[in-house]
Amino acid sequence: MQLKKIKADENWQERLENIGFGYHTDENKQTYWVEDYYYSISEKEADQIFEATNELWEMCLNAVEHVIQNNRLDEFKIPKFIQPYLIDTWENDAPSIYGRFDFAYNSGQLKLLEFNADTPTSLFECGVVQWLWMENYFGETKDQFNSVHDKMIETWKMLKPYLKGETLHFSCVRESLEDLTNIEYIRDCAIQAGINTKLIYIDEIGWNNVNFVDLEEEPITDIFKLYPWEWLVNELFAYNVKNDELNANWIEPAWKMILSNKAILPVLWELYPDHPLLLEAHFESPKEMKNYVKKPLLSREGANIDVIKGGNVSEQTLGEYGDEGFIYQALANLHHEETGYTIIGSWIIGQESCGITVRESDQFITTDKSRFVPHIIE
Repeated sequence: MQLKKIKADENWQERLENIGFGYHTDENKQTYWVEDYYYSISEKEADQIFEATNELWEMCLNAVEHVIQNNRLDEFKIPKFIQPYLIDTWENDAPSIYGRFDFAYNSGQLKLLEFNADTPTSLFECGVVQWLWMENYFGETKDQFNSVHDKMIETWKMLKPYLKGETLHFSCVRESLEDLTNIEYIRDCAIQAGINTKLIYIDEIGWNNVNFVDLEEEPITDIFKLYPWEWLVNELFAYNVKNDELNANWIEPAWKMILSNKAILPVLWELYPDHPLLLEAHFESPKEMKNYVKKPLLSREGANIDVIKGGNVSEQTLGEYGDEGFIYQALANLHHEETGYTIIGSWIIGQESCGITVRESDQFITTDKSRFVPHIIE
């Protein structure tokens, strides 16, 4: 895995905006999208990530079964009222579309940092933006570990017969351009799969005392949401989910609450101790562990993380998480270049590994300010 530099086009921002990528640079003129360098990976490294992602997915499914069978949902701080519904979604094979494993990669070794299983973003950047970036600079002479776009369409085609109604609703918050861009991309893939769709913002979803409805009073039978379950279940509106007479398909399904929770990390370590893809993780801070990361169960975008080295805090982020509790994970070695620290996000779509996202940070902790770096297989 090597960093390589190129000369950026003068009009690269305009080119990105023309394909609908409007958040390449933030309000402080900090660049989120990296145009002038990329990571070169080998076919062997791509195969390694592919195999690791598929193996971890199977391990995660086994872990969900273990958590449910052993009544461990309380350890994940999942509210009691939603637990029976969550279990039903698992037992009835409620459909899941995607997820993103975040890996540390150093000296040829992959280690799982966490699984973004419920509402992972950067899918548009991975499936479309970096692919078009490659075509712009290299034509058809190069390749990527990236079948995200085709896999997303294929997966929607597979799920279409299992949808309950004629319309698949898509929803996100109205304040986030990033969320809207990602959900419109996923929605476009569903349209290409032949599915009738409709966009509705989260705050527009209605309840008629029987089932969920949209602004036109059309019943919501199937809905893809880019809105975290842990937010939803802490709102009064969530009590309607288990009372819905149509029992709408919520995608991602409620059982993904288990995998999107950092509590899955110590559970995986219990089930697969010393597995080469895992970092040691516990619910309590082990005295013998001097180098570790303290993570809230529900932290997002690197919030409320403490990095402990030699028993002392070496790096820390602020945020609104932590009241739900923490897990403690052994400190990983991250790939480091002059441009920053790097992690690899590996996408699973339709039960199979299909592409990678590379994120880079000035600091050790990956946050919402971390940069997206394209990659090439060479």
